[in-house]
Amino acid sequence: MTKAKAESHKIEVNESSGNVFADLGLPDADQRLLKANIVAELQRLIAERGLTQVAAATVLGIHQPDLSLLLRGDFDDYSAERLIKMLTVFEQDIEIVMRPHRKAGKPGRITFKTAAA
Repeated sequence: MTKAKAESHKIEVNESSGNVFADLGLPDADQRLLKANIVAELQRLIAERGLTQVAAATVLGIHQPDLSLLLRGDFDDYSAERLIKMLTVFEQDIEIVMRPHRKAGKPGRITFKTAAA
């Protein structure tokens, strides 16, 4: 491959902000990331217990097709509060901690962290 040809195939790489939804320019990126993290944790808890989607949906009080959509990332119809309540069904305590944002004059943000095992 010639040098000119190699240069024409360069791929632009950008460092992530840590929020794929923001990187893609989607609206409500912080809210989407929060929900995605909660759903990922729900999926982990379901797998950890060896539940089928039918059994997990029953525990959560939703229909299996709705759970399937949720676990595939279709969570627009669910509030973060409702998803958090789903975590409590799996015997998880939720703690909300509020503190000043580290950058004065900037709006605060909501993040999701699991406790260290």
